[in-house]
Amino acid sequence: MEKTQTKTGLSVAVNILNKVYKTGRKVADNFKTTMQIVFDEYLPKWNYRAVPQPG
Repeated sequence: MEKTQTKTGLSVAVNILNKVYKTGRKVADNFKTTMQIVFDEYLPKWNYRAVPQPG
């Protein structure tokens, strides 16, 4: 994937995380009140991030 490039020169950067993540973990009870979920404009079903609220 790292060697992928478009005709116009757009290239891809790849980072591999060698960590095993536990499945089925539950979020903290106050997660929805303390985190803002920001969906990306392009492919929002796949690209989003949780942003902590100040204070």
